[in-house]
Amino acid sequence: MFTGYTELQTESTVLGILVAGQGTDRASEGQIAEIITAETALYAESGGQVADKGVIVGPGYELEVLDVQRPVPGLISHTVEVSTGEVSVGAPATTVVDTLNRHSAQQAHTATHLVHAAIRDTLGKTATQTGSLNRAGYMRFDFSWGSALSPETRTEIEDIANNAVRDNLEVTTRVMSLDEAKAAGAMALFGEKYGDTVRMVDIGGPWSRELCGGTHVARSSEIGLVNLVGEQSVGASNRRVEALVGLDAFRDLAAERAIVSQLSTSLKTPREQLTTRISELAASLKAAEKKIAAFEAQALAGRLPQLVESAVAVGAVRVVAQSLGEGATADDVRSLALQVRDRLGSDPAVVALASVAGGRATVVVVTNDAARDRGLAAGSLAKTAAGVLGGGGGGRPDVAQGGGTDAAALPQALEGIVSDVRATTA
Repeated sequence: MFTGYTELQTESTVLGILVAGQGTDRASEGQIAEIITAETALYAESGGQVADKGVIVGPGYELEVLDVQRPVPGLISHTVEVSTGEVSVGAPATTVVDTLNRHSAQQAHTATHLVHAAIRDTLGKTATQTGSLNRAGYMRFDFSWGSALSPETRTEIEDIANNAVRDNLEVTTRVMSLDEAKAAGAMALFGEKYGDTVRMVDIGGPWSRELCGGTHVARSSEIGLVNLVGEQSVGASNRRVEALVGLDAFRDLAAERAIVSQLSTSLKTPREQLTTRISELAASLKAAEKKIAAFEAQALAGRLPQLVESAVAVGAVRVVAQSLGEGATADDVRSLALQVRDRLGSDPAVVALASVAGGRATVVVVTNDAARDRGLAAGSLAKTAAGVLGGGGGGRPDVAQGGGTDAAALPQALEGIVSDVRATTA
């Protein structure tokens, strides 16, 4: 039986012990076990609220509670690690709730009810709950809705929830029949199965009224703060909002405030002008990147004559195998390799150009029709180079690409291509 609605510590008796899924009469220090007691103050995970943390203590032993579940209706099982001593069936047992963790979880669970009410107030009654999760300092809420929420809508939902916090609404619970609760307009939790008797949680009277077996704060002001930090799709016509609650919400806002302060100081810009200033800097950076890319492309194009001149005869095939050094993108290397191939004319030609970016080496291999007629496929040559570089590669017979993380092996990778050309045309 769960006593945790009114007690944070309950004296009871150990009714059963399981170790590795097998019933036993005792569990010793260091073992992980499942403990079943006649009564417990520890909340078992259900209704979106995670299990309590805490301990179970008795004569000569202490158990750290790792999880609490309801494997079957009416039975609560505690997964524990035996911290000290030895626990046995029939021993006295006191279940003790971690009060700080419980209070933080209560804040999150009550905040979930507020957010639910705020969403329905903002979006309408068709925004029905499809799931939730509450743990200390955090809540998420899933609901049926077909499109992303605008920033303005998110702000409105957050404002409504925090206004309810400010209004210090009373949180009350009543046990009644399911029919009475439905008649009172109580919202049912998604996926929950209810018996004839249910527990109804009111926040501010009918402002928020839900069937709920979870634990809650006594008044909404105890929540402290609700900070919506995320909104996303979780499937067709389903959305999810996430929020930090209480001290965790304050810490997140304090961290954002520190970032804003640092940006304001670094950019020598008042806080209210930061958005404009950052947009201006981003635009300037984008323009500068375009100019740099144009200069780099021009510099690469300027190497075209030298690369054509570097072609060496390997049998009847002209081969260019060169590294362009640091910085060139794979697209730039590919474009230049194709230009070199075109400059080499119709005689058999293989061009292999390489570059290094971010510590990763890339090799692009291109061949012309005459080279392919001699059995020289770009994909096969690129795989040779990639194997030396510690990566993978391949592609079409005329154009292929390979690469790897061993950039220092580029000379050997290019020489491997030359060796393959020599062996194929011998």
